[in-house]
Amino acid sequence: MRTKVPVRTKAPMRDTVLTREITDDDWDAILELESGAYQESGLSEGRAALQSRHRASPETCFVLDSDRGVVGYALALPYPVCRFPDLGQREEAAFTSPNLHLHDLVVAEELRGKGLATVLLRRLTATALARTHRRISLVAVGDSEKFWSAHGYRPLPGVAVPSDYGANAVYMSKVL
Repeated sequence: MRTKVPVRTKAPMRDTVLTREITDDDWDAILELESGAYQESGLSEGRAALQSRHRASPETCFVLDSDRGVVGYALALPYPVCRFPDLGQREEAAFTSPNLHLHDLVVAEELRGKGLATVLLRRLTATALARTHRRISLVAVGDSEKFWSAHGYRPLPGVAVPSDYGANAVYMSKVL
């Protein structure tokens, strides 16, 4: 499934952005986006860990592809409710679960605030429903809890998130 969405940017131009599944050629761009988003906070995981999450469930991992190349991505994989991947560790096996865990969603810094995260979330939600997942979970890091709450995600009390995810990390979930 490919979704095309015209996006207005600060520049006097229009980009056509589409969501598509990740290919091998996308990884350098994904790593650059991931590093830019997480390196400063110490949450950057590296190629091996990120690719292992993709290998666990390639049909639930997407990029935002534009005239400029890859400008965002989402990595999601089936994971038991109230559990989540260990940062920096490879996924050795795929889970079968009614829960789809959104491990990572990044949009290029210069394109944030333009609705592109919502484009990725819509694609992810449609894919989750088509695969009969009943909920999507995530760990909100940094100060992102407000963003996720605005998209219908709610904290699940009692789920301890390891300090690896940062001081303000919160496990959140959304029933589909």
